[in-house]
Amino acid sequence: MSVSKPKKSTSYSRPAAATHRSKSSKTQSQGNPKHSARRPARKTTKPRAEKPIIVLFNKPFDVLCQFTDEQGRQTLKDFIPIKDVYAAGRLDRDSEGLLLLTNDGQLQAKITQPNKKTFKTYWVQVEGQPSESALASLRQGIELKDGFTLPAKVEIIESPVIWPRNPPIRERQNIPTTWLQIEICEGRNRQVRRMTAHVGYPTLRLIRYKIGQWSLDDIANGEYRVVSDKSSTANF
Repeated sequence: MSVSKPKKSTSYSRPAAATHRSKSSKTQSQGNPKHSARRPARKTTKPRAEKPIIVLFNKPFDVLCQFTDEQGRQTLKDFIPIKDVYAAGRLDRDSEGLLLLTNDGQLQAKITQPNKKTFKTYWVQVEGQPSESALASLRQGIELKDGFTLPAKVEIIESPVIWPRNPPIRERQNIPTTWLQIEICEGRNRQVRRMTAHVGYPTLRLIRYKIGQWSLDDIANGEYRVVSDKSSTANF
C-alpha cells in the first residue's frame, strides 16, 4: 500500500597534550608549574562515495534498525539485500516509516548532525485531543530531562492514508485520538514520544514521513527504493 500525504485539518576525544621546552627555558622555569600546549582537534572528514547511492526504506513496526541481531529478531537484512549501505540516523523498533541508508559518509553526517538542520517530518497519532496551549508548547520548545528542545513545527492533520499496523495500536474506549504532523531537526532518543507525553498526550503510533527532501511517497511498507542519481546527493 502506497502512502498518501494527508491534508491539514481545518479544525485544526581529547588529543594528547604536547610540551615544547628549550634547555634555557627548562632552567628558567624550575619550580614553576608546568604548562602544556594543547594541539587543536583534528577535523575528520567522512569519505565521499565514488558512486553514492541512497536507499529509501519504509520500515515496518517491530523491525530493528540494524543488519544483525543475536536474538533472531527482524532486522534490515530481512528486507534490504544491498551491501555497504548504512542507516543515516535511527528509527526505533516500535516506530515506522522512512529510513535512509547510504554508502556516502558525508551525506550520512549531514543528515545526522543537528547543526546541519535537516528537518524530519513525523506523523504522530496521540491519545486525546491536544489543546492549543499544548501545541504552542511543542512549537516553542519544552524542557525534557536532557534539556530544552528546539522549536518544532506542529499541526493537526487528517488521518493519513497508510498501511495497517501489525499488531494494531491499543486504543482506549471512549478516548479519541488525534494525528499530528511534527517537524524537528534534532534526533534525540525517542524525542517525539517524550515531547507529546510531556504535554499530556502519549504517542500511540509514530511514522516518519520525510527526511529533508526525501519522503515515503509511493513506497509500500516493507519495501525500498534506490536513488542513484549523483546530483540528488551532491545538492543535499
